[in-house]
Amino acid sequence: MAIISPSILSADFANLQRDVEMINDSKADWFHIDVMDGVFVPNLSFGMPVIKAIKRHAKKPMDVHLMIVNPDRYIADFKNAGADLLTVHYEACTHLHRTIQAIKAEGMKAGVSLNPHTPVHLLKDIIADLDLVLLMSVNPGFGGQKFIEQTYTKTSELRKMIDESGSNALIEIDGGVNLATGKKLLKSGADALVAGSFVFGSEDPEKTISELKKL
Repeated sequence: MAIISPSILSADFANLQRDVEMINDSKADWFHIDVMDGVFVPNLSFGMPVIKAIKRHAKKPMDVHLMIVNPDRYIADFKNAGADLLTVHYEACTHLHRTIQAIKAEGMKAGVSLNPHTPVHLLKDIIADLDLVLLMSVNPGFGGQKFIEQTYTKTSELRKMIDESGSNALIEIDGGVNLATGKKLLKSGADALVAGSFVFGSEDPEKTISELKKL
């Protein structure tokens, strides 16, 4: 059964506690929290105070995705803010192995994200150390973008690499996830789906989460 991680970036910020409690009550598994710095991606999102505020109400693991330069500087801060799983971008880390070890040393699970143009074979030497690989199925920075079809092939390639290496890494997909793309992604080997505008833009977000969970 798929892990469903609704993206808080698409929640109603004027009613954040209400939306956090909706996720608590829903069949969702994680809270997906996108952190953007306006440098690595052309957009800004929220920082530590908002993450701490979410953590106060969240009853499920915090799946924090850093779309920032120099993530190493903030690893301990994100642990203190409440992150359970911390994902950094391959493209932002010069010394990826060291970054992953630093995340684990803080007691968090460690993930690496790949932008749409970054091939999965680049993770071959580190896949055994990862708890999660997050494939971006849109270019990161903004919600509501069109799904990139090549993601299905990329997911299958990554599944094969993980299975052959004996790694326990989960495959998570972020961007353009709905019932149709979600079903095909799971068939391609994905384990976890991030859904933002599809959930929060629907008339009944809790029901939409349940429908994704049934895929």
